[in-house]
Amino acid sequence: MSLDQARQKLDELETRFEELGAQMLDPAVIADNARYRQVSKAWSDLSEIVGVYREYKTVLRQIREVEGMLGDAEMRELAEADLEQLRPRREALEQRLRLLLLPRDPNDDKNVIVEIRPAAGGEEAALFAGDLFRMYSRYAERRGWKVEVLNAQETGIGGFSDVVLSIQGKGAYSQLKFESGVHRVQRVPVTESGGRIHTSTATVAVLPEAEDVEVEINPSDIEMDVYHSSSAGGQNVQKVATAIRILHKPTGIVVTCQDERSQLQNKEKAFRMLRARLYEQQMQAQMSERTQARRAQVGTGDRSEKIRTYNFPDGRVTDHRIGLTIHNLPAVLDGAIQPFIDALVLADQAEKLKSESGVD
Repeated sequence: MSLDQARQKLDELETRFEELGAQMLDPAVIADNARYRQVSKAWSDLSEIVGVYREYKTVLRQIREVEGMLGDAEMRELAEADLEQLRPRREALEQRLRLLLLPRDPNDDKNVIVEIRPAAGGEEAALFAGDLFRMYSRYAERRGWKVEVLNAQETGIGGFSDVVLSIQGKGAYSQLKFESGVHRVQRVPVTESGGRIHTSTATVAVLPEAEDVEVEINPSDIEMDVYHSSSAGGQNVQKVATAIRILHKPTGIVVTCQDERSQLQNKEKAFRMLRARLYEQQMQAQMSERTQARRAQVGTGDRSEKIRTYNFPDGRVTDHRIGLTIHNLPAVLDGAIQPFIDALVLADQAEKLKSESGVD
């Protein structure tokens, strides 16, 4: 779709933006907290594209005015200099508008649940799962987001056989959704005496956290067990059973949580994990129904797909979907993954633009 074709749509969005702004000043809307939040969010969602569109219209008007000066011999040189600045600005704003007009992922603003599990490599894979857990925790801290461990099964020497965390922050899913897949590590394990390099893997699944209203769970579909936590040992063994295991019978999904000392808190966390998995299942079903699904250049998000390699001998990290390599592995493992995320988002936007234009 050309911008000329999109002008009507953009004009409609601008009109809607102004209507929402007026509603936010309406005493009746202000008095209704739920309605005000709804209107305020809709206004906020439109503010970026309307702001860019208004700047674009201003630049178009300036270009027309300057082009009208080209016939004046005395003003031609000045007009041409102005156009050299205005025309690239117009092109940049046109590109920005094309991106903003792309269909938006409704989950982009959601919090996420990140599940990390060792795959091939035994204890070394469990240690790598711990590295990934710390990497995502540090990334979230850098963004000012809240990190909450929902479930963790430690292996005893710093590794994890299973770790699930919640990351809460605006736009968390939009930034982390391309992290799903198989992460591979190449290094000499601490247990290796011969100095040989081993290759191990861990899987990462990033799920948008679903609200109660988005996933309905029938109590009759649930089978719940309460048992003693196995995460603490020695004198810290709990005398009261607080760990929770939930089986969702229709899907066979099982979630466990034993991190909290309160049975109620463990139950609440377990249901959060279950809702996220059920929501992901719903999304996958919807995607499979689309017979003309676009070809994703940044990967399908399938957990079986190798997406990134962390090579310790060379100190580099390579994302195989976009061919980007960063030669600073310690920084990446300390949470400096934004360059990968930015490149993946750009690649995804480029593929969407290509699909919108019908280019193969």
